[in-house]
Amino acid sequence: MSVFTPLERPELETFLAPYGLGRLRDFQGIAAGSENSNFFVSLEQGEFVLTLVERGPSDDLPFFIELLDVLHDAGLPVPYALRTTDGEALRSLAEKPALLQPRLAGKHISQPNPHHCQEVGALLARIHLATRNSPLERESDRGLDWMLAEGPSLALKLPEAELPLLRDALAEIQDMKARIQALPRANLHADLFRDNVLFDGPHLAGVIDFYNACSGPMLYDLAIALNDWCSDEEGALDAARARALLGAYAALRPFSAAEAELWPTMLRVACVRFWLSRLIAAESFAGQEVLIHDPAEFQRRLAQRQQVDLPLPFAF
Repeated sequence: MSVFTPLERPELETFLAPYGLGRLRDFQGIAAGSENSNFFVSLEQGEFVLTLVERGPSDDLPFFIELLDVLHDAGLPVPYALRTTDGEALRSLAEKPALLQPRLAGKHISQPNPHHCQEVGALLARIHLATRNSPLERESDRGLDWMLAEGPSLALKLPEAELPLLRDALAEIQDMKARIQALPRANLHADLFRDNVLFDGPHLAGVIDFYNACSGPMLYDLAIALNDWCSDEEGALDAARARALLGAYAALRPFSAAEAELWPTMLRVACVRFWLSRLIAAESFAGQEVLIHDPAEFQRRLAQRQQVDLPLPFAF
């Protein structure tokens, strides 16, 4: 189970009392998390999610709280930090920064179809449009500079057959860095995988886990989402799902010529980001009862993205 910091009922009851949401009925750890400790919490006045933030500087947490407030105020189906009766949103529990948020309805989709991808594309465009004019600034701690810094040492630990794939990808990131950073910007979810989206029947009911959110190129966020929602078991793109996601996104936010030109590169960059972070997690948590995603999944996807035959919609 991916709960790094276990909780006892008495300390949780003490923590929850200032919210004025009634007696604690039940709580349980959430196994799906890979970076933070998350708990479902049932109180007399409803269902909630408690997050203990395990990674990243606590100085960034006001950014996440403000971003989710902005998106919630824009009518988007996102969690947001609940306040205590004294107005506190960010608190401490078990010596970790802690946030309490409403539990959103719906469930994860493991086998998405074009309709699911269409919903995801539209939702991602709405997130970008809500923040494009005045993004809240936060540099990603898994951004281009991080990839270029961590990639070479991680490459030395790879099987020799995989080394050229990562080496060439890192060279492309170095060459294209300035052009990527000049693309149109907004606030990004930066981790919009299937396990971070909830569907209630056919309708997208919620987006969760904004703890990788940052400011940056909107196209990067789109590439991250598409690489997960539209890949088959071998890592190749499913054309029907990909066109559904891109078409729904472009209907709300048209692409620029620079974005169209850099699209294949950005798909590869998004693969590198998660290949590297999964390699680090696999090494750091080896032998522990923590959910570890397979790094080879993104090695396969990167190999498949060497040739991209899926242009952005206005180029069809």
